[in-house]
Amino acid sequence: MTSLWLDRAGLIATDPFVTGARFDTVVVGGGLTGLTIGLLLARSGQSVAVLEARHLASVTTGNTTGKVSLLHGAQLSHVISHNSGTVARAYVEANREGQQWLLRYCQEHAVPVQRRDAFTYAGTPDGAESVRREYDACREAGLDVTLERETELPFPTYGAVRLPDQAQIDPLDVVEGLSGDLRAHGGVICEGVLVTDVDEAGDHAELTTSRGAVHAGRVVLATGTPFLARGAYFARLKPLRSYAVAFRVPGSIPQGMYLSLDEPTRSLRTAPVGAEEFLVVGGNGHVVGRERAAAAQWRDLEAWTHDHFPGAERTHGWSAQDYRSLDYAPYVGPIEPGNERVFVATGFNKWGLSNAVAASIALSGMLLDGAMKWADTLYERPPTLTDAPDAVALNAGVGFELAKDWLGQTFSHKPAAPPAEGEGVTYREGMSPVGACTVGGTTSRVSGVCTHLGGVLGWNDAEKSWDCPLHGSRFSHDGTRLEGPALRDLERVADSPE
Repeated sequence: MTSLWLDRAGLIATDPFVTGARFDTVVVGGGLTGLTIGLLLARSGQSVAVLEARHLASVTTGNTTGKVSLLHGAQLSHVISHNSGTVARAYVEANREGQQWLLRYCQEHAVPVQRRDAFTYAGTPDGAESVRREYDACREAGLDVTLERETELPFPTYGAVRLPDQAQIDPLDVVEGLSGDLRAHGGVICEGVLVTDVDEAGDHAELTTSRGAVHAGRVVLATGTPFLARGAYFARLKPLRSYAVAFRVPGSIPQGMYLSLDEPTRSLRTAPVGAEEFLVVGGNGHVVGRERAAAAQWRDLEAWTHDHFPGAERTHGWSAQDYRSLDYAPYVGPIEPGNERVFVATGFNKWGLSNAVAASIALSGMLLDGAMKWADTLYERPPTLTDAPDAVALNAGVGFELAKDWLGQTFSHKPAAPPAEGEGVTYREGMSPVGACTVGGTTSRVSGVCTHLGGVLGWNDAEKSWDCPLHGSRFSHDGTRLEGPALRDLERVADSPE
């Protein structure tokens, strides 16, 4: 499926890839983080290349809900409980810097922005205490929020935190502006270039890619999750999948930006496109690969919307992948302590628009010998005692999934006939897991084992992909790598003899 933002005519201009080229900095990843840090460095006079494995904004940036808000659901409650009020205040300051930079950029480059109040609300009586807790956390962290009893939503709510004068955008408008601006400052943007390794030997880094090698003084990994094993980020991030649907709705639409604290979550915003105004409804998040009926998440969102907005007509449906850190705050800085060659930005936990720009501002300071107090406080925070049980729980879940799947609890019987259109199954052929699916009338058979760390893949019936329940790697129906820490496609499996 295609998001409302990616459903547009025309391609963004990019550059040819030149094998052996040398740059001051190579940024891996062509989303908001990669393009922003690339532009900041190019403005400083550096030679910069942004390498994107697929197309610009094709992963998280192009599938976000497009909210540029400092009110992040229950985020601040979690940051404070895992860190301190000082870190939470630095988190707010970082996101305020990111938000203000992004909105200034939009104003200067005629990118449309809609100013809206943001609300975090309780949809059930049980959620009222969570709303109060988030209100207290927001006040402690320096956000001028109010506690509201009523909202404009067409269903009962049980309290809401309100932060006025936030914003919403079409993220592709920003991507188009950033990419053109980066190239105007001498930067290079190349699509269809998968980076598979970074060798730091000598006085520069050599990047191995699907199109040949390039060289850089510094490397920034802006890829959602860092693909290099250094730093073991795959073991420190929880990969999350969430869903969104756009609707034409007769009558009026709530004008605020809303997010519930109850499960299943519900996110709402308006989206003007041309002369029309759409309603975007999101939610139903889960760990990647651990939901066996992903298409049901879209159906549930659609049914919920029809209940509360009669006559709503679905136009688009999509999903996005985000990563949550152990302590809910982003990881930004050297890939491991003391490394001055490779840098990362990850763990935005579904709030990437302001966090991505904040990370880019901080990274530009690190690479250009600048300093920001909020960046030092937030991104150089020491591990806390609360990280340990979360790390144990996260990786215990990974271990459980690995053992469960390899012991065969999720395998189907080998199908007697090819799967029906849009369906896929994972089964054993001898001792080897095999994935079989039919998409577009063609049946594909691939290895059912993730090329990252050997997780058994499950079929995602929403997006017709093979998803890993361990660390969130995803592959297309024919085995082509899509995203996550895996770097190799799945092996194709020949038809077995009759």
